[in-house]
Amino acid sequence: MIRVVVTGEAIDIAAELASLETTGGGAVASFTGLVRDDGGVAELFLEHYPGATEAALARLAEEAVVRWSLMGATVVHRVGGMAPGERIVFVGTAAPHRAAALEACSFLIDRLKTDAPFWKRETRGDAASWVGERGSDHTAAGRWR
Repeated sequence: MIRVVVTGEAIDIAAELASLETTGGGAVASFTGLVRDDGGVAELFLEHYPGATEAALARLAEEAVVRWSLMGATVVHRVGGMAPGERIVFVGTAAPHRAAALEACSFLIDRLKTDAPFWKRETRGDAASWVGERGSDHTAAGRWR
C-alpha cells in the first residue's frame, strides 16, 4: 500500500497511523514535521507543482517499498499557509520488523526534503522571503544514494 497526498488540509496523524497498522506488518514507524518559528516566523507558505510533486513523492515511496520490503508507505505533505506548530509533513512506513520500518521512514523524510518540488516562503513581521534548501538536507539525502 502506497499513499501519497499533497493537501492544504490539516494532517490527521491518528488516521494515517491506523491505516498503516492494517497492513499486517509487525512495525510501524512515523515522522511528523512541524513548522518551526525559527526566531520569529509568523507563517510558512508552501507552493508546489501539482502532478509533479505527487509523482516525485510516489517515486520515493515506491523506492522505499522495494528497498525495505515494506507493507505500506504513506507521505502526506501540506501546502499553503501554516503557522508555527502546525503539522507540515507526515511520513509513515509499515514493515515486518522495526529496523526496516525505521530506516525506510528516515530515507523518505531525508529524500523528500531535496527530491520533491516544494517552494517555501517565510513571513516575519511585514517581510516575506523565499527559503532555499539547506546543505544539511543534501547531506542527509546523500547518505541514501
